[in-house]
Amino acid sequence: MKIALEGKETKKQIAALLAALAFTILAVLAIPYMGEFAKYGYLGAFLVSLISSATVILPVPGFAIVFALAGVLDPLTLGIVAGLGAGLGEITGYLAGFSGSGMVEKSKFYKGHKKEIEKGGPLLIFFLALIPNPAFDVAGIAAGSIRMPAWQFLFATCAGKIIRFVIIAETGAYLSMAF
Repeated sequence: MKIALEGKETKKQIAALLAALAFTILAVLAIPYMGEFAKYGYLGAFLVSLISSATVILPVPGFAIVFALAGVLDPLTLGIVAGLGAGLGEITGYLAGFSGSGMVEKSKFYKGHKKEIEKGGPLLIFFLALIPNPAFDVAGIAAGSIRMPAWQFLFATCAGKIIRFVIIAETGAYLSMAF
């Protein structure tokens, strides 16, 4: 019985790793076209945010397009849509951690994040998603590796990203009116 459970867990881990790799590859392939997404308004902002957050460890500044779009779209709606896209895109890091991928698990930086995520849980994920944090992928990997429930990770991540993107969009809208 124990061997069967380990086999199911291994299949889930392999599926999670393959999904994380597929999302990351698709995101990297879409990078050259991100500027084109802007012409699709809210949908474009969602896709840009999703793609820029789906690249594990590779920073892609999708927030700049959201900032610029805020001059022509409703900043509150834009921030919510972009935040949802960014939050959903972060699932790639979570899936990489869930898969047990050993790429970063040996680093002191990861071990510190993992210990803090174990203590802080979804509330810490929320705060890390809220602030501009280029190391958020490591937090997602740590959350996946400790088996934080995916819905908790997504809820906390989306909530933090929505607030951050609303602030970015409101700032972009304000500055576009000032100049």
